Amino acid sequence: MGMPFAARLWGRLRQNWRSHLGTLLLVLAVFTGAHLWQTRHLPAGAAPDLSLRLSSGETLRLSDWRARFPDRPVAIHVWAEWCPICRAEEHSITRLQADWPVLTIAMQSGGPEQVRRVLDQRGLPWATVVDERGDAARRLGVHSVPALLVLDARGHVRAASVGYTSEAGMRLRLLWAMLRGDDAAPRPG
Repeated sequence: MGMPFAARLWGRLRQNWRSHLGTLLLVLAVFTGAHLWQTRHLPAGAAPDLSLRLSSGETLRLSDWRARFPDRPVAIHVWAEWCPICRAEEHSITRLQADWPVLTIAMQSGGPEQVRRVLDQRGLPWATVVDERGDAARRLGVHSVPALLVLDARGHVRAASVGYTSEAGMRLRLLWAMLRGDDAAPRPG
């Protein structure tokens, strides 16, 4: 009996890795270009201090919510009830918020009652901003969902992604923001 397919494939790749290097670099360049194009409108530097209305009825500023988690990076996850990719990320966001502060923004997903109903039906224990017209998302530079913004402890955007982001990718972005700390924040002139 011959070698299993995976072993034969791995053997060929190991022998001919140099010939595949160009293809790998091209794929990496395409993914990097697509990511840069998707995130071109997302903010850099300090995130705007938005006034937020949560599905619970509470109203607060983004800086007030961030102040609840001093010296920690936070994640802002923009999603929509009607978005299938957002639905695929739901469990990742729920697990992420067990370890990291996460504020979600329900963009163009109805009023507070409708957003609460969606959260209850799907079993999502999220602190969620109701963004009926998408104004808060637009002020953050988000024009499509899902989107993830990672803010450092000083409120500066340190990472951003649009489209599906794996849970590992979310965690790595938050960890990176934490490791960069204040050294990465702009210093006054």
